[in-house]
Amino acid sequence: MTSSPASNPAREYVDAADDHLRGTYEEPMSLAEYVDRVFERPSIAAHASKYLLDAIESMGTRTVLEEGETRERYRFFDDPENDGEHAVLGNTEVLNRFVNDLRTIAAERGKSEKILWFDGPTATGKSELKRCLVNGLRAYSTTEAGRRYTVEWNVTAADDTRGLSYGGETTGSDRDSDWYESPVQSHPLSVFPADVREELLAELNDASGDHVPVTVGGELDPFSREAYDHLEELYRRNGTHDLFSAVTDSSHLRVKNYVVDVGRGIGVLHSEDDGTPKERLVGSWMPGMLRELDSRGRKNPQAFSYDGVLSQGNGLLTVVEDAAQHADLLRKLLNVSDEGRVKLDKAVGMDVDTQLLIISNPDLDAELDQYADRNGRDPLKALKRRLDKHEFRYLTNVSLEAQLIRRELTDETAVWDIESEDELDRRVRAPLVADIRGSDGTVRTRELAPHTVEAAAMYSVLTRLDGEDVPAGYDLLDKALLFDHGHIQEGDTRVTIDDIGFEGVDEGIHGIPVTYTRDIIADRLHEETDRWHPDLDVGSVVLPGDVLDAMAEGLPDAPVFSRSERAEYEERVTLAKEHALDRQEADVLAALLADRSVDRETVGEYVEHVYAWDGDEKVDTARGPVDPDPLLVKLFETEQLGRFDDDDYLGNQPTERVKTFRREKVITALNRYAWRNRDEGFTVDDVDLSAIPVIRSVLDTNDWDDVRRLYEDFDPTQWDDPPENTETERLKTQTIDELVDRGYTPASAELTSRAVMREVRHRWD
Repeated sequence: MTSSPASNPAREYVDAADDHLRGTYEEPMSLAEYVDRVFERPSIAAHASKYLLDAIESMGTRTVLEEGETRERYRFFDDPENDGEHAVLGNTEVLNRFVNDLRTIAAERGKSEKILWFDGPTATGKSELKRCLVNGLRAYSTTEAGRRYTVEWNVTAADDTRGLSYGGETTGSDRDSDWYESPVQSHPLSVFPADVREELLAELNDASGDHVPVTVGGELDPFSREAYDHLEELYRRNGTHDLFSAVTDSSHLRVKNYVVDVGRGIGVLHSEDDGTPKERLVGSWMPGMLRELDSRGRKNPQAFSYDGVLSQGNGLLTVVEDAAQHADLLRKLLNVSDEGRVKLDKAVGMDVDTQLLIISNPDLDAELDQYADRNGRDPLKALKRRLDKHEFRYLTNVSLEAQLIRRELTDETAVWDIESEDELDRRVRAPLVADIRGSDGTVRTRELAPHTVEAAAMYSVLTRLDGEDVPAGYDLLDKALLFDHGHIQEGDTRVTIDDIGFEGVDEGIHGIPVTYTRDIIADRLHEETDRWHPDLDVGSVVLPGDVLDAMAEGLPDAPVFSRSERAEYEERVTLAKEHALDRQEADVLAALLADRSVDRETVGEYVEHVYAWDGDEKVDTARGPVDPDPLLVKLFETEQLGRFDDDDYLGNQPTERVKTFRREKVITALNRYAWRNRDEGFTVDDVDLSAIPVIRSVLDTNDWDDVRRLYEDFDPTQWDDPPENTETERLKTQTIDELVDRGYTPASAELTSRAVMREVRHRWD
């Protein structure tokens, strides 16, 4: 929002807030008006599980790659209404099974007696799921399709001697102020007698044709029933003929919409909440109010505090957080899942329409299994049979873990909705800059160099993978890369995850949690280093190796790991270091050879000439069709590919070895149909050259043999301080400049190139 100098910024923001709320809330309506609206838009009458399902489905899906498989993911779990602040990263398959369960429950095809259970180790996204559900349901309830309604009552118009209240007397002097909302969000259709409601719903569902019909089975809550019965008795005594019309007249009953939130349609029982089981579940009686209210021989529901988790969650969702802390309650929830009913007192019951969901760490498993050895006499068997377990696990995609680490360290919240592998790679490798305040009060900018977050993510993932199903010739690093990209490159061959066929079942159950990684990196950002450079602030840069060393060194002092876990994780850091160095080396090589890179047009020209050569065809040029150029093809294969030398040709004509290469590595990898059926406007840009592994290697891959061949006077041992006017000095200047153009700072470029050259010099000679 912008404002001119003459405008009133405060007024503008207040007006914007008014507009927002004006679109969120509606004027109360009569019961008849509500029924008319329900027939226009059946979704607003949805019962709890259907409403939750509708909210999730309303935001659509997107395609993701997790554990090497392509999956459809519901955008709802990306927390789009809050820019991803509480997005649940990964675990898409688990979330999809959860939605499938909701669909089954909502359609009453089974599982209605189930309590959905999310279990998993710490820092796997369970708490984020709770917040995501709250955010998403709140946002959905402000939309036209997601409006949520309940009833409110006013009895003063019929009886001026005693009004309806939550305690105390009402004067009846201001009837507009004597409206009292159902304290548990009772569904408006529950006002109708059961047989009438059944006919109404049958007609509604026939008309809507929705794959999940609307069902409303519960009766009015005790508070609303008190109002209804009071009005019915008064009008019956007065001889009123149309009792229902009189009781539900708009002067007594109104339907109003409400915004779903914790306490209003969503009940959350936290680990620190206490009280008796009944108080935690539904609320408690208030003795002072009981004395004041006319109970007519029984406890008056107006004197009840409807602040228990089921009361708050009636109409939509009930969440028991850290369920092991409330294990005594779980068995008391069985009647809710079985019968949809709970008691406030011996004489007062309440129907509940809510989707039960519990969240726990693995300690609940131990709580549930404490009687498992009693030979079939386990008192918790009924509870365990009703719990439908959905297990959250640690992320096993490096790109997802990198995103999670960045979220933990910064205020970045937006979910990476990226389909391009190159763009995702750029995000994963990206540096991270943070301003850190030191003990002396000064603020210093610290940098996690490119690939540092990626290295920490890779190491975390490596500790979470099952190594038992990795076949000979591969290692856990290959598995991690296959999980992240779906494929790896082996020379000219692209190997997919389907080619390997991993069968591990323990992926993500154990491993380094993101909280450990976050704390290690945070400590490194505060620590001083002894690096020095006359012109660059290299001491402010944290490299991948710095973080990996710190993560491995911190394992023995971390109480969350067992002795065997520490030993296993320490061994796997080597693979992460190798991967990080490979990534840094690729960057340095690409920068070093930037002025010798092969452009796409040259590659496309080679592909066209090879294809024409194989098919004994012509190549279309600006001068008209010409024969394929054997010299052009030979130069590309010898100089750019580096596969052959002059001995592999008879003049410019290929030997059988070269012919085999062209046909097996280039031609068979190319989509012949796309080329043979190309129209007049077809160009090489219409073909995904990355589908041809050998061509992809030309576009993306360099090696030190290229450097040695192109720069005979280059000496990596001189890299740290190259002599003036040498080829090494010129190449270093060019490389640093190119790295900076690719996202490095001068300081991180200097340190990264040094680290790479230290490894290269050992094998240079």
